[in-house]
Amino acid sequence: MACCDEELIGKTLSEGELFFEVKEKFYKGFEVSEEKLAELLKQAENANLVGKKTVGTALKEGLISKNSIRLIQSIPHVQIFKL
Repeated sequence: MACCDEELIGKTLSEGELFFEVKEKFYKGFEVSEEKLAELLKQAENANLVGKKTVGTALKEGLISKNSIRLIQSIPHVQIFKL
């Protein structure tokens, strides 16, 4: 599952040698509410999340810890893998 804050689609984030593209073909899909995102994240086997709202939902639901969040140009990014 891939999800990002809508305003980040098509943006390129870089910090030092780190370069991250929020590609439309990977992240663009359908818009969901915070409640629906929480439900989808709980069911997902893995997730790639970008943005304050999106990552904030995962944090609020207890699916990630603050230590797992990487900031790129002050934009949070996290990956979740269930084993």
